[in-house]
Amino acid sequence: MVLIASVEQGSPAFEAGIKKGDILCKINGHDICDVLDYRFYMTDECLDLSITRQEQSLNFKIKKEQYDDLGLCFDTYLMDRKRHCKNKCVFCFIDQNPKGMRQSIYFKDDDSRLSFLFGNYITLTNIDHNEIKRIIDMRISPINISVHTTNPELRVKMMNNKNAGKALSYIDMLYDGKIPMNFQIVLCKGINDKQELEASLKKLSSYYPYTQSIAVVPSGLTCHREGLYPLEPFDCEDSKYVIEQIEKIGNENLEQYGQRLVYASDEWFLKANMPLPDSDYYEGYAQIENGVGMITSMQDEIDLEIQYLMQDGFKPESRNISIITGVAAYQTIKKSVDKITKIWDNIKVNVICAKNLFFGQSITVSGLLTGSDIISAAKDTSLGSCVYISSSMLKSDQDIFLDDMTLAQVSEVLKVPVIPTQTDGACFVRSVLGIE
Repeated sequence: MVLIASVEQGSPAFEAGIKKGDILCKINGHDICDVLDYRFYMTDECLDLSITRQEQSLNFKIKKEQYDDLGLCFDTYLMDRKRHCKNKCVFCFIDQNPKGMRQSIYFKDDDSRLSFLFGNYITLTNIDHNEIKRIIDMRISPINISVHTTNPELRVKMMNNKNAGKALSYIDMLYDGKIPMNFQIVLCKGINDKQELEASLKKLSSYYPYTQSIAVVPSGLTCHREGLYPLEPFDCEDSKYVIEQIEKIGNENLEQYGQRLVYASDEWFLKANMPLPDSDYYEGYAQIENGVGMITSMQDEIDLEIQYLMQDGFKPESRNISIITGVAAYQTIKKSVDKITKIWDNIKVNVICAKNLFFGQSITVSGLLTGSDIISAAKDTSLGSCVYISSSMLKSDQDIFLDDMTLAQVSEVLKVPVIPTQTDGACFVRSVLGIE
Protein backbone atom coordinates (compact mmCIF):
# COMPACT_ATOMS: atom_id res chain seq x y z
CA MET A 1 0.00 0.00 0.00
CA VAL A 2 1.38 3.38 -1.05
CA LEU A 3 0.08 6.89 -0.39
CA ILE A 4 -0.66 8.89 -3.55
CA ALA A 5 0.94 12.33 -3.17
CA SER A 6 -0.69 13.87 -6.25
CA VAL A 7 -2.40 13.02 -9.52
CA GLU A 8 -1.39 14.66 -12.80
CA GLN A 9 -4.24 16.63 -14.30
CA GLY A 10 -5.60 15.04 -17.48
CA SER A 11 -3.87 11.70 -16.83
CA PRO A 12 -5.73 8.34 -16.98
CA ALA A 13 -5.81 8.21 -13.15
CA PHE A 14 -7.16 11.79 -12.96
CA GLU A 15 -9.90 11.05 -15.49
CA ALA A 16 -10.85 7.90 -13.56
CA GLY A 17 -11.39 9.93 -10.37
CA ILE A 18 -8.37 8.93 -8.29
CA LYS A 19 -7.36 11.71 -5.88
CA LYS A 20 -4.44 12.99 -3.85
CA GLY A 21 -4.40 11.26 -0.46
CA ASP A 22 -5.82 8.00 -1.78
CA ILE A 23 -3.87 4.84 -0.94
CA LEU A 24 -2.95 2.53 -3.81
CA CYS A 25 -3.30 -1.08 -2.62
CA LYS A 26 -3.40 -3.33 -5.67
CA ILE A 27 -3.20 -3.30 -9.47
CA ASN A 28 -5.01 -6.20 -11.14
CA GLY A 29 -4.98 -8.07 -7.83
CA HIS A 30 -1.23 -7.64 -7.23
CA ASP A 31 -0.04 -5.93 -4.05
CA ILE A 32 1.79 -2.66 -4.69
CA CYS A 33 4.63 -2.04 -2.23
CA ASP A 34 7.15 0.00 -4.17
CA VAL A 35 8.22 1.35 -7.55
CA LEU A 36 9.10 -2.07 -8.99
CA ASP A 37 5.59 -3.41 -8.37
CA TYR A 38 4.02 -0.22 -9.69
CA ARG A 39 6.04 0.02 -12.90
CA PHE A 40 5.69 -3.68 -13.67
CA TYR A 41 1.95 -4.03 -13.19
CA MET A 42 0.91 -0.66 -14.63
CA THR A 43 2.02 -1.64 -18.14
CA ASP A 44 -1.15 -3.65 -18.80
CA GLU A 45 -3.70 -1.90 -21.03
CA CYS A 46 -6.67 -2.77 -18.81
CA LEU A 47 -6.15 -2.01 -15.15
CA ASP A 48 -8.22 -2.59 -12.04
CA LEU A 49 -6.89 -0.40 -9.22
CA SER A 50 -7.82 -1.14 -5.62
CA ILE A 51 -7.81 2.14 -3.68
CA THR A 52 -8.44 3.00 -0.03
CA ARG A 53 -9.98 6.44 0.55
CA GLN A 54 -10.73 7.47 4.12
CA GLU A 55 -10.96 3.81 5.18
CA GLN A 56 -13.34 3.08 2.30
CA SER A 57 -12.33 0.47 -0.32
CA LEU A 58 -12.83 1.59 -3.91
CA ASN A 59 -12.10 0.11 -7.32
CA PHE A 60 -11.21 2.05 -10.47
CA LYS A 61 -11.01 0.54 -13.94
CA ILE A 62 -8.66 2.22 -16.42
CA LYS A 63 -7.95 1.54 -20.09
CA LYS A 64 -4.82 3.02 -21.64
CA GLU A 65 -2.00 2.35 -24.08
CA GLN A 66 0.40 -0.32 -22.78
CA TYR A 67 3.29 1.94 -21.77
CA ASP A 68 1.36 5.11 -20.96
CA ASP A 69 1.90 6.43 -17.44
CA LEU A 70 -1.05 6.37 -15.06
CA GLY A 71 -0.27 9.84 -13.77
CA LEU A 72 0.12 8.92 -10.10
CA CYS A 73 2.84 10.69 -8.11
CA PHE A 74 4.33 9.53 -4.82
CA ASP A 75 6.39 11.10 -2.03
CA THR A 76 9.61 9.37 -3.15
CA TYR A 77 10.75 7.82 -6.42
CA LEU A 78 11.02 4.44 -4.67
CA MET A 79 7.52 4.79 -3.17
CA ASP A 80 9.29 3.51 -0.07
CA ARG A 81 12.33 4.25 2.09
CA LYS A 82 15.83 3.52 0.83
CA ARG A 83 17.30 0.35 2.29
CA HIS A 84 20.33 0.96 4.48
CA CYS A 85 23.46 -1.12 3.93
CA LYS A 86 24.00 -3.79 6.59
CA ASN A 87 27.68 -4.29 5.80
CA LYS A 88 30.78 -2.64 7.20
CA CYS A 89 33.20 -3.26 4.37
CA VAL A 90 36.88 -2.78 5.13
CA PHE A 91 37.18 -0.48 2.09
CA CYS A 92 33.92 1.48 2.47
CA PHE A 93 34.44 5.00 1.14
CA ILE A 94 31.60 6.46 3.18
CA ASP A 95 33.34 5.43 6.41
CA GLN A 96 36.29 7.51 5.23
CA ASN A 97 34.38 10.78 5.01
CA PRO A 98 35.45 13.53 7.42
CA LYS A 99 33.07 14.57 10.18
CA GLY A 100 30.76 17.56 9.89
CA MET A 101 29.39 16.98 6.39
CA ARG A 102 25.68 16.94 5.46
CA GLN A 103 23.87 13.90 6.82
CA SER A 104 23.01 12.43 3.42
CA ILE A 105 26.74 11.96 2.73
CA TYR A 106 26.91 9.31 5.46
CA PHE A 107 23.92 7.25 4.28
CA LYS A 108 24.91 3.89 2.79
CA ASP A 109 22.32 2.42 0.46
CA ASP A 110 22.19 -1.21 -0.59
CA ASP A 111 18.93 -1.30 -2.49
CA SER A 112 18.13 -3.56 -5.43
CA ARG A 113 15.61 -1.05 -6.74
CA LEU A 114 18.35 1.57 -7.11
CA SER A 115 20.32 -0.96 -9.15
CA PHE A 116 17.61 -1.03 -11.79
CA LEU A 117 16.67 2.66 -11.61
CA PHE A 118 20.11 4.28 -11.41
CA GLY A 119 22.69 1.54 -11.94
CA ASN A 120 23.80 1.34 -8.29
CA TYR A 121 25.73 -1.75 -7.23
CA ILE A 122 24.29 -3.96 -4.50
CA THR A 123 25.87 -6.66 -2.35
CA LEU A 124 22.86 -9.03 -2.18
CA THR A 125 23.13 -9.04 1.63
CA ASN A 126 20.13 -6.75 2.04
CA ILE A 127 17.55 -8.86 0.21
CA ASP A 128 16.04 -12.28 0.68
CA HIS A 129 14.91 -15.25 -1.40
CA ASN A 130 11.51 -13.66 -2.09
CA GLU A 131 13.12 -10.49 -3.45
CA ILE A 132 15.33 -12.53 -5.79
CA LYS A 133 12.26 -14.44 -6.93
CA ARG A 134 10.43 -11.16 -7.60
CA ILE A 135 13.33 -9.92 -9.74
CA ILE A 136 13.27 -13.15 -11.74
CA ASP A 137 9.48 -13.21 -12.09
CA MET A 138 9.41 -9.61 -13.29
CA ARG A 139 12.39 -10.17 -15.62
CA ILE A 140 13.99 -6.98 -14.29
CA SER A 141 17.54 -6.59 -15.54
CA PRO A 142 20.39 -6.05 -15.56
CA ILE A 143 21.21 -6.30 -11.88
CA ASN A 144 24.51 -4.75 -10.78
CA ILE A 145 26.29 -6.69 -8.04
CA SER A 146 29.25 -5.79 -5.83
CA VAL A 147 30.93 -9.16 -5.35
CA HIS A 148 34.54 -8.33 -4.35
CA THR A 149 35.32 -12.02 -3.95
CA THR A 150 33.63 -15.34 -4.69
CA ASN A 151 35.35 -16.89 -1.66
CA PRO A 152 32.48 -17.06 0.91
CA GLU A 153 34.72 -16.90 3.99
CA LEU A 154 36.78 -14.03 2.63
CA ARG A 155 33.62 -12.17 1.63
CA VAL A 156 32.36 -12.41 5.22
CA LYS A 157 35.66 -10.97 6.43
CA MET A 158 35.78 -8.14 3.88
CA MET A 159 32.17 -7.07 4.42
CA ASN A 160 31.92 -7.77 8.14
CA ASN A 161 28.59 -9.50 7.56
CA LYS A 162 28.04 -13.14 8.54
CA ASN A 163 25.57 -13.56 5.66
CA ALA A 164 27.86 -12.16 2.96
CA GLY A 165 29.09 -15.60 1.91
CA LYS A 166 25.63 -17.17 1.83
CA ALA A 167 24.35 -14.29 -0.31
CA LEU A 168 26.57 -15.49 -3.17
CA SER A 169 24.00 -18.26 -3.74
CA TYR A 170 21.65 -15.59 -5.09
CA ILE A 171 23.94 -15.20 -8.09
CA ASP A 172 23.22 -18.86 -8.92
CA MET A 173 19.49 -18.16 -8.64
CA LEU A 174 19.77 -15.15 -10.96
CA TYR A 175 21.81 -17.23 -13.42
CA ASP A 176 19.23 -20.03 -13.37
CA GLY A 177 16.55 -17.35 -13.85
CA LYS A 178 18.44 -16.02 -16.92
CA ILE A 179 18.85 -12.53 -15.46
CA PRO A 180 21.73 -10.50 -16.99
CA MET A 181 24.26 -9.34 -14.39
CA ASN A 182 27.10 -6.83 -14.16
CA PHE A 183 29.71 -7.47 -11.47
CA GLN A 184 32.11 -5.23 -9.60
CA ILE A 185 35.21 -6.14 -7.62
CA VAL A 186 36.73 -3.48 -5.38
CA LEU A 187 40.29 -4.70 -5.02
CA CYS A 188 42.15 -4.39 -1.73
CA LYS A 189 45.88 -5.00 -1.63
CA GLY A 190 46.82 -8.20 0.20
CA ILE A 191 43.19 -9.25 0.73
CA ASN A 192 41.23 -10.15 -2.40
CA ASP A 193 43.95 -9.67 -5.03
CA LYS A 194 46.35 -12.09 -6.78
CA GLN A 195 45.11 -15.72 -6.48
CA GLU A 196 41.81 -14.62 -4.96
CA LEU A 197 41.21 -12.19 -7.82
CA GLU A 198 41.97 -14.82 -10.45
CA ALA A 199 39.58 -17.29 -8.81
CA SER A 200 36.82 -14.65 -8.57
CA LEU A 201 37.21 -13.57 -12.20
CA LYS A 202 37.05 -17.15 -13.43
CA LYS A 203 34.00 -17.95 -11.32
CA LEU A 204 32.08 -14.83 -12.37
CA SER A 205 33.01 -15.38 -16.02
CA SER A 206 31.52 -18.87 -15.81
CA TYR A 207 28.06 -17.31 -15.45
CA TYR A 208 28.20 -16.36 -19.13
CA PRO A 209 25.97 -15.63 -21.09
CA TYR A 210 24.23 -13.89 -18.16
CA THR A 211 27.46 -12.24 -17.05
CA GLN A 212 27.50 -9.05 -19.11
CA SER A 213 30.61 -7.50 -17.59
CA ILE A 214 33.04 -7.63 -14.66
CA ALA A 215 34.86 -4.48 -13.56
CA VAL A 216 37.87 -4.44 -11.27
CA VAL A 217 38.44 -1.11 -9.51
CA PRO A 218 41.02 -0.18 -6.85
CA SER A 219 39.83 0.67 -3.35
CA GLY A 220 39.75 4.42 -2.75
CA LEU A 221 41.68 5.44 0.35
CA THR A 222 41.16 8.89 1.83
CA CYS A 223 43.23 10.57 4.56
CA HIS A 224 40.36 10.05 7.03
CA ARG A 225 40.93 6.38 7.96
CA GLU A 226 41.55 6.70 11.68
CA GLY A 227 40.43 3.50 13.43
CA LEU A 228 39.60 1.72 10.16
CA TYR A 229 41.07 -1.47 8.70
CA PRO A 230 44.72 -0.88 7.66
CA LEU A 231 44.68 -0.88 3.86
CA GLU A 232 47.63 -0.09 1.57
CA PRO A 233 47.41 1.68 -1.79
CA PHE A 234 48.42 -0.10 -5.00
CA ASP A 235 51.63 1.23 -6.55
CA CYS A 236 52.77 1.24 -10.17
CA GLU A 237 54.12 -2.33 -10.19
CA ASP A 238 51.06 -3.65 -8.32
CA SER A 239 48.82 -2.04 -10.94
CA LYS A 240 50.74 -3.58 -13.83
CA TYR A 241 50.32 -7.02 -12.22
CA VAL A 242 46.56 -6.48 -11.79
CA ILE A 243 46.22 -5.47 -15.45
CA GLU A 244 48.19 -8.57 -16.51
CA GLN A 245 45.82 -10.79 -14.50
CA ILE A 246 42.76 -9.15 -16.01
CA GLU A 247 44.23 -9.38 -19.53
CA LYS A 248 44.93 -13.08 -19.02
CA ILE A 249 41.35 -13.90 -17.97
CA GLY A 250 39.94 -11.56 -20.61
CA ASN A 251 41.87 -13.33 -23.36
CA GLU A 252 40.71 -16.72 -22.07
CA ASN A 253 37.12 -15.46 -22.14
CA LEU A 254 37.57 -14.18 -25.70
CA GLU A 255 38.64 -17.64 -26.77
CA GLN A 256 35.92 -19.48 -24.83
CA TYR A 257 32.95 -17.11 -25.06
CA GLY A 258 33.84 -14.66 -27.82
CA GLN A 259 33.77 -11.76 -25.31
CA ARG A 260 36.35 -10.33 -22.93
CA LEU A 261 33.79 -9.80 -20.12
CA VAL A 262 36.34 -8.56 -17.57
CA TYR A 263 37.87 -5.07 -17.59
CA ALA A 264 40.31 -2.99 -15.58
CA SER A 265 39.06 0.46 -14.66
CA ASP A 266 40.91 3.46 -16.12
CA GLU A 267 42.60 4.13 -12.80
CA TRP A 268 44.73 0.97 -13.07
CA PHE A 269 46.26 2.13 -16.35
CA LEU A 270 46.92 5.59 -14.95
CA LYS A 271 48.54 4.12 -11.83
CA ALA A 272 50.66 1.80 -13.99
CA ASN A 273 51.69 4.59 -16.40
CA MET A 274 50.37 2.43 -19.23
CA PRO A 275 48.42 3.57 -22.31
CA LEU A 276 44.68 3.09 -22.14
CA PRO A 277 43.11 0.46 -24.43
CA ASP A 278 41.18 1.47 -27.53
CA SER A 279 37.40 1.36 -27.70
CA ASP A 280 37.22 -2.26 -28.95
CA TYR A 281 38.64 -3.46 -25.63
CA TYR A 282 35.52 -2.26 -23.77
CA GLU A 283 32.97 -4.11 -25.93
CA GLY A 284 30.31 -1.42 -25.78
CA TYR A 285 31.34 0.24 -22.50
CA ALA A 286 29.06 -1.78 -20.21
CA GLN A 287 30.57 -0.19 -17.09
CA ILE A 288 31.57 3.29 -18.25
CA GLU A 289 29.83 4.88 -15.24
CA ASN A 290 32.12 2.77 -13.06
CA GLY A 291 35.20 4.42 -14.58
CA VAL A 292 35.79 1.64 -17.10
CA GLY A 293 36.64 3.12 -20.48
CA MET A 294 35.50 6.63 -19.61
CA ILE A 295 38.72 8.27 -20.80
CA THR A 296 38.91 6.32 -24.06
CA SER A 297 35.27 7.04 -24.81
CA MET A 298 35.74 10.74 -24.12
CA GLN A 299 38.82 10.94 -26.34
CA ASP A 300 36.97 9.26 -29.23
CA GLU A 301 34.01 11.62 -28.79
CA ILE A 302 36.33 14.63 -28.76
CA ASP A 303 37.98 13.54 -32.01
CA LEU A 304 34.60 12.99 -33.68
CA GLU A 305 33.27 16.38 -32.56
CA ILE A 306 36.41 18.17 -33.74
CA GLN A 307 36.13 16.41 -37.10
CA TYR A 308 32.47 17.36 -37.40
CA LEU A 309 33.10 21.03 -36.61
CA MET A 310 36.04 21.24 -39.01
CA GLN A 311 33.98 19.73 -41.82
CA ASP A 312 31.26 22.25 -41.05
CA GLY A 313 33.79 25.10 -41.32
CA PHE A 314 33.14 26.30 -37.76
CA LYS A 315 34.99 29.44 -36.68
CA PRO A 316 34.75 30.31 -32.97
CA GLU A 317 35.03 33.75 -31.46
CA SER A 318 38.22 34.43 -29.52
CA ARG A 319 38.06 33.52 -25.85
CA ASN A 320 40.28 32.93 -22.81
CA ILE A 321 39.08 30.36 -20.26
CA SER A 322 40.25 27.88 -17.63
CA ILE A 323 39.45 24.23 -16.98
CA ILE A 324 39.99 22.66 -13.55
CA THR A 325 40.28 18.89 -13.35
CA GLY A 326 41.65 16.18 -11.07
CA VAL A 327 45.11 14.61 -11.12
CA ALA A 328 43.93 11.41 -12.86
CA ALA A 329 42.32 13.21 -15.82
CA TYR A 330 44.78 16.11 -16.11
CA GLN A 331 47.02 14.73 -18.86
CA THR A 332 44.03 13.56 -20.90
CA ILE A 333 42.30 16.92 -20.61
CA LYS A 334 45.53 18.78 -21.43
CA LYS A 335 46.13 16.71 -24.58
CA SER A 336 42.50 17.20 -25.65
CA VAL A 337 42.73 20.95 -25.15
CA ASP A 338 45.98 21.04 -27.13
CA LYS A 339 44.18 19.34 -30.05
CA ILE A 340 41.46 21.97 -29.98
CA THR A 341 43.72 25.02 -29.63
CA LYS A 342 46.05 23.78 -32.37
CA ILE A 343 43.13 23.91 -34.79
CA TRP A 344 41.48 27.06 -33.43
CA ASP A 345 44.40 29.18 -32.24
CA ASN A 346 42.20 32.07 -31.08
CA ILE A 347 41.05 29.87 -28.15
CA LYS A 348 43.23 30.21 -25.04
CA VAL A 349 42.77 27.58 -22.32
CA ASN A 350 44.52 27.27 -18.98
CA VAL A 351 44.17 23.66 -17.75
CA ILE A 352 44.62 23.54 -13.98
CA CYS A 353 45.35 20.33 -12.04
CA ALA A 354 43.54 20.31 -8.68
CA LYS A 355 44.91 18.15 -5.89
CA ASN A 356 42.38 16.67 -3.50
CA LEU A 357 43.19 18.30 -0.16
CA PHE A 358 39.78 17.45 1.30
CA PHE A 359 39.96 13.63 1.04
CA GLY A 360 43.72 13.36 0.62
CA GLN A 361 46.01 13.38 -2.40
CA SER A 362 45.66 9.64 -2.98
CA ILE A 363 42.16 10.47 -4.29
CA THR A 364 42.77 11.64 -7.84
CA VAL A 365 39.42 11.46 -9.65
CA SER A 366 37.70 14.71 -10.62
CA GLY A 367 34.31 13.65 -9.27
CA LEU A 368 35.57 13.79 -5.67
CA LEU A 369 37.04 17.29 -5.85
CA THR A 370 35.34 19.78 -3.54
CA GLY A 371 34.65 23.48 -3.71
CA SER A 372 37.59 24.19 -1.42
CA ASP A 373 39.86 22.08 -3.65
CA ILE A 374 38.79 24.14 -6.68
CA ILE A 375 39.52 27.38 -4.86
CA SER A 376 42.93 26.16 -3.65
CA ALA A 377 43.93 25.10 -7.17
CA ALA A 378 42.78 28.33 -8.81
CA LYS A 379 44.05 30.93 -6.36
CA ASP A 380 46.69 33.34 -7.65
CA THR A 381 45.98 32.14 -11.21
CA SER A 382 44.73 34.10 -14.21
CA LEU A 383 41.44 32.35 -15.01
CA GLY A 384 40.15 34.25 -18.01
CA SER A 385 36.43 34.82 -18.54
CA CYS A 386 35.18 31.63 -16.84
CA VAL A 387 36.15 28.29 -15.33
CA TYR A 388 34.79 24.94 -16.50
CA ILE A 389 34.55 21.93 -14.19
CA SER A 390 33.07 18.45 -14.54
CA SER A 391 29.42 18.23 -13.48
CA SER A 392 30.39 15.01 -11.64
CA MET A 393 31.79 17.20 -8.84
CA LEU A 394 28.29 18.39 -7.94
CA LYS A 395 25.29 16.78 -6.29
CA SER A 396 23.06 15.26 -8.97
CA ASP A 397 20.07 17.47 -8.16
CA GLN A 398 21.80 20.56 -6.72
CA ASP A 399 24.81 22.75 -7.44
CA ILE A 400 26.56 21.68 -4.23
CA PHE A 401 30.04 20.19 -3.83
CA LEU A 402 30.85 17.40 -1.39
CA ASP A 403 32.11 19.92 1.17
CA ASP A 404 28.73 21.72 1.04
CA MET A 405 30.11 24.72 -0.81
CA THR A 406 27.77 25.88 -3.56
CA LEU A 407 28.72 26.63 -7.14
CA ALA A 408 27.72 30.24 -6.56
CA GLN A 409 30.04 30.52 -3.54
CA VAL A 410 33.01 29.17 -5.47
CA SER A 411 32.26 31.53 -8.37
CA GLU A 412 32.11 34.45 -5.95
CA VAL A 413 35.48 33.60 -4.41
CA LEU A 414 37.16 33.14 -7.82
CA LYS A 415 35.41 36.23 -9.22
CA VAL A 416 34.52 34.44 -12.47
CA PRO A 417 31.62 32.12 -13.37
CA VAL A 418 32.33 28.47 -12.58
CA ILE A 419 30.42 26.40 -15.12
CA PRO A 420 29.76 22.65 -14.86
CA THR A 421 29.92 20.68 -18.09
CA GLN A 422 28.98 17.11 -18.93
CA THR A 423 31.74 14.51 -19.18
CA ASP A 424 31.05 13.37 -22.74
CA GLY A 425 33.53 14.52 -25.38
CA ALA A 426 31.13 16.48 -27.57
CA CYS A 427 29.98 18.63 -24.64
CA PHE A 428 33.59 19.18 -23.63
CA VAL A 429 34.60 20.46 -27.06
CA ARG A 430 31.57 22.69 -27.38
CA SER A 431 32.21 24.15 -23.92
CA VAL A 432 35.81 24.96 -24.76
CA LEU A 433 34.77 26.61 -28.01
CA GLY A 434 31.89 28.53 -26.41
CA ILE A 435 29.16 26.84 -28.43
CA GLU A 436 25.82 27.05 -26.64
